[in-house]
Amino acid sequence: MPPRPQTIRVLCVDDHRIVRDGISLIIGRQADMEVVGVASSGETAIEQYRNLRPDITLMDLQLGSMNGVEAIREIHKLDPAARIVVLTMYQGDEDIFRAIEAGATTYLLKDMLSDDLVRVVREVHAGGHPVRPEVAAQLAARASGPTLTPREVQVMALVAQGMRNKEVGAALGISEETAHVHVRNILTKLKVNDRSAAVTVALRRGIIHLQ
Repeated sequence: MPPRPQTIRVLCVDDHRIVRDGISLIIGRQADMEVVGVASSGETAIEQYRNLRPDITLMDLQLGSMNGVEAIREIHKLDPAARIVVLTMYQGDEDIFRAIEAGATTYLLKDMLSDDLVRVVREVHAGGHPVRPEVAAQLAARASGPTLTPREVQVMALVAQGMRNKEVGAALGISEETAHVHVRNILTKLKVNDRSAAVTVALRRGIIHLQ
């Protein structure tokens, strides 16, 4: 008999049980894979990784008090060689960049799971860094354009809540004029003419998210 293939040990992190169950079903059908642990929060994911040391971690980005990017960073402190595949509904270039910067190996949209999950897990386990063409294009586009500063991201999030410059200034402890300058710089960087268009672009790109 041929030797049994090495089993790829997978940790699944998602705050929705139906997603965890679905991924476990897909992985469980593969002769060379098994789900060795599940987690519904970033904190639990770190603890599970510490205890289980899986070959591959499948990580959602939206996890509550500690998001997926923060969990990825902490896992990489435990194990710089950790192989993490981000699973998310978001496809903005900022979401992709933050995940990759934190240490994710690659990025997979949840609506592509049935087609790509098993293949990507095998490729990453073999040492690959599979990146879909549209993901690579978004990263290239981000690298070629101006990015918002952390303060500008804060301002953008408040603008998305409907705050005017005076309210933004009060919330951040800055003057109304300084808030106005930040908004003007945001419009320039996002290549839009008004605040509503800036909110639309910021949400699409994943610069901010609605809570």
